[in-house]
Amino acid sequence: MKRILILIALLNVNMGFAQTQLIHRDATIESMISEISAESLEKYVRDLATFRTRHTLSADNSNEGILASQNYVLNLFKSFEADSKGRLTSYIDTFIIPADGRRIPTDSKLGNVMATLKGTDPNDDRIFLISAHIDSRALDVMNTEIDAPGANDDGSGVAAVIELAKIMSKKSYPATIIFVIVSGEEQGLKGAAYLAEKAKKENWNLVAMLNNDMIGNSHSSQTNINDNTRVRIFSEGVPVAEDEQMAAIRRYTNGENDSKSRQLARYMKEVGERYVDQLEVKLVYRNDRFLRGGDHTPFAREGFTAIRVCEMNENYYHQHENVRMENGIQYGDLPEFVDFEYMRKITGINLASLAYLASAPSEPQSVGIDVRRLSNTSTLRWESPALGKAKGYYVLMRETDSSMWEKKFYTEDTTLTIPYSKDNYFFAVQAVGDEGHESLAVFPQPITR
Repeated sequence: MKRILILIALLNVNMGFAQTQLIHRDATIESMISEISAESLEKYVRDLATFRTRHTLSADNSNEGILASQNYVLNLFKSFEADSKGRLTSYIDTFIIPADGRRIPTDSKLGNVMATLKGTDPNDDRIFLISAHIDSRALDVMNTEIDAPGANDDGSGVAAVIELAKIMSKKSYPATIIFVIVSGEEQGLKGAAYLAEKAKKENWNLVAMLNNDMIGNSHSSQTNINDNTRVRIFSEGVPVAEDEQMAAIRRYTNGENDSKSRQLARYMKEVGERYVDQLEVKLVYRNDRFLRGGDHTPFAREGFTAIRVCEMNENYYHQHENVRMENGIQYGDLPEFVDFEYMRKITGINLASLAYLASAPSEPQSVGIDVRRLSNTSTLRWESPALGKAKGYYVLMRETDSSMWEKKFYTEDTTLTIPYSKDNYFFAVQAVGDEGHESLAVFPQPITR
């Protein structure tokens, strides 16, 4: 695999490590990102809008409604299988959702459109999942017949996942990537909850879940901001699935900003901004927008690492609204209000992150920081990854009030002492593969004996 590598390293001979500032660009991944087409994304969004409504409970019709739209996506996934050399397989995973007395009035048959790109390493059972929701709605969430084109919410996310499946299925990765289009999001995250429960029950080694929901709007309502240079990634701090032991360690180490989801969000910002120009990833330190939720939430509840990618500024004239003209304002989630160049850039950060994660070794194991004696240096220890081969490791460091890692120390050992006090900084460790792809970072646990 060809690489473009710019490396600036300051070697401390006495300490035996390199403090590294690194820009690593994989030429193959750069080429894949260049294939992402705003025109293709626009076609997918406009096609999805032609189904008139994609309401989860819409009637079975060959030309409109959710079932017709799911078949459209499935046929696209199927068309990509030939270029995958047999590694991509796709189908609709159907299931029954019982009536809930709220947004599911009767037991209903739902489906998630799944495309699985099987990893090439038979010993690597890791799964990386990217999702969007196909269902749409208007002002009344129970109106199954009214026009609900859902161009941005979430046709934009669906289009991104389709484009990623098309491009990424031509390449191979040691780990498995699943591209999934869920249903039932607007009715209470039903499709995602079913899939998260299935993954838990079947003991999937699901390392990361990337939810893309509304990634196409760059012009806000009310405040009149027009900005396609920033995107939000939401991540939980205190894990909703935290048990008592996890809570005790978190309090002991002050690790409330170092959950696995926070590490994934930081990872996507660092890797995404390496490859996609004119797009800044803004880390939002909450699970989702204020008092709101998305399809990553059921995965977080099951203990999986999950984040939400979402546009920076929402336009409420074009979200959960009936299509109409009122007081000179066009309401409704229509394709003409989607910024497809903005979508292209956000799709790019997803591709870079997924490709890196699926190509890298798994995280280092048993990562710890030595607290057996007082010292103004910090010693970290770890074990090699369970999956894949690590060429070396980065010890990451940041100020306690910083959201991003600020220094990287490279070593090929499994222990490192650095001249910085653990009282003043946070640390983590990530594995680095032969081609320079980094694993997710692991926050250290105290070594007390």
